[in-house]
Formats: sequence, structure tokens, C-alpha cells
Amino acid sequence: MNRNLLFATVVSALGSFLFGFDTAVISGTTKFISQYFSLSDATLGITVSVALWGTVVGAISVGKPGDTFGRRIMLFICGAMYFVSAIGCALSTAWWTLLVSRFVGGLAIGAASVMAPMYIAEISPGRLRGRLVAIAQFNIVFGILVAFFSNYLLVSTGSDNWRWMFGVMAVPAAIFFVLLFLVPESPRWLVKKNHVEKARSVLRKVGALNAASELNDIVNSLKDESGRKTTSLFQKKYRFAITCAVLLAIFNQLSGINVIMYYAPMIFEKAGASTNAAMLQAVAVGVTNMAFTIVAMFFIDRFGRKSLLLVGAVGMFLSLGGAALHYYDETLFGATGVVAFIIGFIAFFAFSQGAVIWVFLAEIFPNKVRSKGQALGSFTHWIMNAVIGLVFPMALTNFGGGNVFMFFAIMMIPFFFFVWKIMPETKGKSLEELEKIVVAGA
Repeated sequence: MNRNLLFATVVSALGSFLFGFDTAVISGTTKFISQYFSLSDATLGITVSVALWGTVVGAISVGKPGDTFGRRIMLFICGAMYFVSAIGCALSTAWWTLLVSRFVGGLAIGAASVMAPMYIAEISPGRLRGRLVAIAQFNIVFGILVAFFSNYLLVSTGSDNWRWMFGVMAVPAAIFFVLLFLVPESPRWLVKKNHVEKARSVLRKVGALNAASELNDIVNSLKDESGRKTTSLFQKKYRFAITCAVLLAIFNQLSGINVIMYYAPMIFEKAGASTNAAMLQAVAVGVTNMAFTIVAMFFIDRFGRKSLLLVGAVGMFLSLGGAALHYYDETLFGATGVVAFIIGFIAFFAFSQGAVIWVFLAEIFPNKVRSKGQALGSFTHWIMNAVIGLVFPMALTNFGGGNVFMFFAIMMIPFFFFVWKIMPETKGKSLEELEKIVVAGA
């Protein structure tokens, strides 16, 4: 693999690492910020979900700036917002300052969830795109693992432990910002801005097998945009791509994955674990998530996106159903039952939806509307995430773990049929080839 391509991929994927870290770090702080700020179930839900509402705004609003200023500039802005969020959370003395800082971090997550995988998809050849975009997903889960492990290490540092949990993210945020100076702009964005020779240079730099042919394909795919300021996403010919992206994003959240990521220690404590044990079990969640994401990276371009998703749907249904049964009758599977089922769920999720979603969203939309389409997919993902994150503490108290987990399990049934009957396979095809398939599918 070309060294420049790998370096640019790894650097841009640091935005995804920060995405994962910021997503999961809240899980270790919920008990302590609840005590410090005297939070109820409702205000805790607001504190967790405020970052998610930030991701909604960041995801839906980043498309146009990404088209205007470039993918790389937007990643710079994400790095700066991650840094500001980390420092702001760590120094918060009032609840509203914590909320504002979390919201800024959410803006960065939403923008990075669009820009990082899009950038990687646009510099990658078709034969490598799945595994290279999966590096962004790997960095998300690596960030989640580091956040869980960091929380575990810092939990015994005293009453201000939550400040350190939030604050450590400032270090990788600064590193990400500095390294972005060393990566090129997306060649597809450069062509859109009529910088054709710069695009040719970037394609050669990242090791395109036939830079001239690939550049010609990009130019042709953008030709009918000539003379127009913008191209509307909501056209009949993009209807199929929109349907697939939105449904995949909805089902991703209806699996319940981020309930576990945000509230893992709380879930384990309610199942009988001590605070330290719950933190350690959360680390096990992070390790499993990362391990099976690595496995998926080796299979995603070999067996395709659909195969991974179908296997994952079955496994997640069984794991979530088992967790629900444990809550209905704790004697059924023993004291460690809920931990085993949640670990199993994480394994199947990481192998399937976790590895596929950002790859699929980065490749299903044509060049002319990719940033807008991926922003729509990310927006759907994050607004579902925000709603679920907001209501989960109240749902767990009012409906019980059994009913909550059974709901998530049942949602995997229509997801299976969506993947089987509707979703197209995208492995091994160039972005320009996929454009023809998607338009034909509409």
C-alpha cells in the first residue's frame, strides 16, 4: 500500500479517534457529575444527549462548508473544537458551562463523522476503500476503548476525577490538528473546484494505479454540474441512495449500541457490579469492540458489506434477546449473564454495523452530492442517537432493562430484511461505478 495514502488515512482517522473518545468518555463520568451537579434522571439524560444534539447540528451543517472550503479545512476546525470542548468540560463549575462544552464537542463529532470517512473514501482506490474507510471505524472503537480504560484508571483520583476524564482528550486533539498540515486535500474536491492539475498530483502521490484514467472518470462524473452553483440532493435519481443511507442510520441506532457506550457502567452497576467492577467491565466492552472491528476490516472487502450485516443482525438479535431475558429473570443465566450477552452484542455489532455504516455512507452517494448525502445519513444517525440517549435513563427506570433490551432485539428483524432485500452491495467498485448503480436503482 502507498505510504502517503496510508499516512493521510491514519491522520484523518484521528478525527474518528476523537469522535470515539468523546462519545464514550461520558460513560465514566455520569455517576460523579450527577453528584456534583445534583442531576436527576431527566437532567442526566440532557447532559448526555446535549453532545448528541451537537452532532446533529454538526452533521447536517458540515456538507456545504465541506464543499466550499474543502474536507481538510473542516477537519482542522473539528480538531480545534475537540480541544475547546475537552478544556471546557474539565474546567466547568456550573452545569450550563458543561452543557455548552459538551455541545461544542458534539459539533466536532457530527462534522468529523461526515468529513473523516468522506475524505478517506475520496483519496482511496476502489480495491482498498472498504478497509481504508474501516480504519476510521477502527479509530472510533479505539477511541472508545481508550476512553473506557482512561476512565477506569482515573476513577480513583479523587472528587475531581471526572474533570481529568474529560480533560485528557485535549492532548490527542492538539496532535490531530498539527498532523493535518501534512496531508493533501481530496482530489475529488480539487476537481470540483477546477484544480485539475493539483488533483492529478494528489492522485499520483497517493499511488493511483492509473492517475490519468481515474482523473478522467472524476471529471466526467462531475461534468453535468458545470455552470450550476449547487446540485440538489433531493432528486428522484438519488432517492434509492437516500433511502438506503437513512434506513441504515436508523437501524444502527435502533440496535441500542450507543445506550451501551454512554451508560455501560450504569447498566453493569444496576446488574449488581461495584463501581470499579463496572468500569472494568466497560473496558471489556471496549476491547471486544476493537477486536471485532479489526476482524471486520479483513472481511469487509472480501465478503462484502451485506454479508457482514446479515450475520450481525442475527447475532445482535440473539444477544439483545438474551440480555432482556436476564433482566426478566436474573437467575436464568447467573450473575454474569448480562455482561456476557452485552459483550456478545458488541462483538456482532462491531463485526457488522460498526464496520460497515461509515464505509457505506461514504460510498453510496455520487460525487456531486456526496457531502450532502453523507451529512443526511449522519444527521439521521445522530438525531436517533440523541433521542435514545436522552430517554434511556428514564426508560430504564420506568420500563425495566428487560423491556428496553427486548425492544432493541425486535428492531433487528426488520433490519435483517432491509439488508437482504433492499441494500445494494458496494464492495470492489469505484465511486463512479457505484454512481451508475445507485442512479439506476432509483
